Amino acid sequence: MKKVAVIMGSDSDWPVVKAACQQLKEFGIPFEAHILSAHRTPAQAAEFAKGARVNGFGALICAAGMAAHLAGAIAANTTLPVIGMKGGAMDGLDALLATVQMPSGIPVATVALNGAKNAAVLAAQILAVSDEVLAARLDEARQHMADQIAAKEAKLQAELAE
Repeated sequence: MKKVAVIMGSDSDWPVVKAACQQLKEFGIPFEAHILSAHRTPAQAAEFAKGARVNGFGALICAAGMAAHLAGAIAANTTLPVIGMKGGAMDGLDALLATVQMPSGIPVATVALNGAKNAAVLAAQILAVSDEVLAARLDEARQHMADQIAAKEAKLQAELAE
C-alpha cells in the first residue's frame, strides 16, 4: 500500500493535523508526518515533494497557517495528488483562498476548514482507486456512519412517540 505524507508548515498546525493522522491509522494506511515550510525551508520542502513518488507515497496532505502556500509549493514539485487544508489566520479564510486559487496545471484538492479527517478520507479514496482492501475499509466506514444515523433516527422517533 502506498503511504500518505502529512506535512505541516509549523508545529502550531499539529492540533488540527493530528486528526488526519488518527484517521489514516484507523484505515490502516501507512503515513509519515513532517514539518516543512514553504518559506523557511523551501529547498527541503521541494526535495521532499520531488522524491515523494519514489519514496512510496501515493498522496500528500499539506496544512499550513497564514496564506497556506505549503500545498502549492509541494504541488509545484510533484505530480502526486496534493490535498490542502486550513492553517491559521482569519478563521482559515486566507488559507482557503490560497489553496483554491492554484494556477492551471498545478491542482490542489481542498477540504473543509479544519477538515483534517476529510483530508485523510480523501487521501484514502485516492489510494483506494487501485487498492480493493482499502476500498472495502472505506465502504465499511460509510456503512458505520449510516448505521449511526439510523440509530439516532430510531431514538428520535421513539422519543417523539412518547
